[in-house]
Amino acid sequence: MAAAPDRLVLEAGDGRVEISPADGGRISSLTIRGRELLVTEGDGPIWWGAYPMAPYAGRVRNGEFRFRDRRWQLPANMPPHAIHGHVFDRPWTVDNPTTISIRLADPWPFAGSVVQRFDLAPTSLLVTMELHADEPMPASIGWHPWFRRPVELDLEADSMFVRDADGIPTGELVSPPPGPWDDCFTNLRSDPRLRWPGGPELTIGSSCAYWVVLTERPHAVCVEPQTAPPNGLNLDPTIVEPGQPLIATMEWRWTL
Repeated sequence: MAAAPDRLVLEAGDGRVEISPADGGRISSLTIRGRELLVTEGDGPIWWGAYPMAPYAGRVRNGEFRFRDRRWQLPANMPPHAIHGHVFDRPWTVDNPTTISIRLADPWPFAGSVVQRFDLAPTSLLVTMELHADEPMPASIGWHPWFRRPVELDLEADSMFVRDADGIPTGELVSPPPGPWDDCFTNLRSDPRLRWPGGPELTIGSSCAYWVVLTERPHAVCVEPQTAPPNGLNLDPTIVEPGQPLIATMEWRWTL
């Protein structure tokens, strides 16, 4: 297999996007008219860029889940829990200038692959992720962007999951209290919007029904669309079958 290029670069209008296949298939830079909107470095792969989460998004309690009467154990990469899947810290293969892919491998116990496609237009970036199963598997997918401060977030949601002492949703829904948050929301009334002083404004659309929002960090804000809440493998997971991929989209739209 050929080594993955260090980066793919897409440019259109005032937007420039860099994608790093070698760094877990993440969007490593988003600049609008020369202004960088993403955190571009961090102390480990969890803390920067906008990376894909697959074959599960968010935490898995104690790294444990059950599927078809069998218990499975995942490594605790954020002890005591497993978090954010197994593709954000491995190199991806470049299929063409706008498409990258990766095979699922140990420690994930089921065979399959993940594909990401990037479509940059003058005022938007559309990212599509597909999880293809070679055998039935429970799964969720999503993205984890780290947006640079200073930035203001507009979030209008009817429902937020109650978290337990481990920071994991219990399944109970409540009306969202004021932030700061490190929480999962659903039933959004409008797409989340981020506004930087002097512009731009970024609106985030997605086919995903769940959004983890982190505003507790002083240097960044995270707005994470995903197909299931954290610990989804233990709540009501999507069962992905061969020939029936799990597909999600995320679109960033900007105005100056």
